[in-house]
Amino acid sequence: MPKWIYLLGASLFSAIFGEAVFFTIIDPQQLYLFGEPVSWQPVAVYSAGFFMFWGLTFFNAALVTWMQKPGDEVNREPQEQARRLEQRNRLKST
Repeated sequence: MPKWIYLLGASLFSAIFGEAVFFTIIDPQQLYLFGEPVSWQPVAVYSAGFFMFWGLTFFNAALVTWMQKPGDEVNREPQEQARRLEQRNRLKST
């Protein structure tokens, strides 16, 4: 299974927890966006908040996963991609 699916799953649970804590403390009718009160329906605020939390936690998990790679592996990736692309091009031309 691809690594990003694990990241989406972990960030999903983090987003659920984050939104529950945030909206337990903050009333969506009292939020301000760019200095103006938010005039959205509470369900829309909850949905936007959930996707915001999910996106932020996914980005955080992806960044941590990317930073765990050793430097040699990170530096070798462009060469590996170029080699795979060259092999594909050779197969297509034959």
